[in-house]
Amino acid sequence: MSVAAAISDAPAKATRKEWLGLAVIALPCLLYSMDLNVLNLAVPSLSRDLDPTPAQMLWIIDIYGFMVAGFLMVMGSLGDRIGRRKILMIGAVAFGLASVLAAFAQTAEQLIAARAVLNRAFHLVAHFQHVPRRP
Repeated sequence: MSVAAAISDAPAKATRKEWLGLAVIALPCLLYSMDLNVLNLAVPSLSRDLDPTPAQMLWIIDIYGFMVAGFLMVMGSLGDRIGRRKILMIGAVAFGLASVLAAFAQTAEQLIAARAVLNRAFHLVAHFQHVPRRP
C-alpha cells in the first residue's frame, strides 16, 4: 500500500460537534475530581470551623461512596421514564445548588446532608452521559 493510499483511507478528523460531545462527557469526571480534591484540601479548615466528631468527618468524606451503589439502578430507571436530557439538566442545576449549600454549611450535619444531595445531583449528570439509549 502506498503512502498516498494510506493517507486517503485515514479517518476524517473530529469535528467541532464531536469535540463538544467529548467535553460534555468529560465534565462529570472533572467535577467529581475537583470536588474530592477541594474536600481533601479543606479537611483541616472543616475540622477547625465545624468541629466535627471523627464519625462525622468520615461521613463528610465518604458519603459519596456510600450512596453510589444504592442509586445506580434507580437513576437508570428514572432516565428511562423521564428522559435522559431532562434528567441531565435537572442534575446540573441541582449540583450547582447543592454546591452552594455545602459551601455555606454551618454544622457538620448540614455539610453531610449537602454532600449527599451533591452526590445525587452528580450521578444525575454523570450517569446519563454514559448510558446508551435503548432501541
